Amino acid sequence: MSEPQPIIIERTFHAPVSVVWEALTNKDKMKAWYFDVPEFKPVPGLKFQFYAGDEKKQYLHLCEVTEVIVEKKVQYSWRYDGYRGESRVTFELFEEGEKTKLRLTHEGLETFPDTNPDLAKARFVEGWTYLINTSLVGYLHSLKPIL
Repeated sequence: MSEPQPIIIERTFHAPVSVVWEALTNKDKMKAWYFDVPEFKPVPGLKFQFYAGDEKKQYLHLCEVTEVIVEKKVQYSWRYDGYRGESRVTFELFEEGEKTKLRLTHEGLETFPDTNPDLAKARFVEGWTYLINTSLVGYLHSLKPIL
């Protein structure tokens, strides 16, 4: 049996690291492209939660910040209230001149119940692809006049 493979999405943005970092870690800016996370701060040990899903079902996400390297990396656990399993989400930033490369890694998805199609790896691939390549791109593009 092969080892479970994490989801890895990389994207380079025409924005400085500081701006991308703010988009990933400032709760007011996160709301514009990610999720409404009322209590988020990039502080190890901080527990936060938020609801997300679709019209049919909303899931309570229970997370805890596990690692922070300012303007380089933020990582947190990711699980669901009432469901077994725990995964880990990592955002890493790499400065490339005036641009920033983002690497998102989501690992541990195989620990979620395989009987729930909403928690299938394909749904996460679809969700993260949209969030990084459409939603975050759109948010950063909307800042262009001030960049």
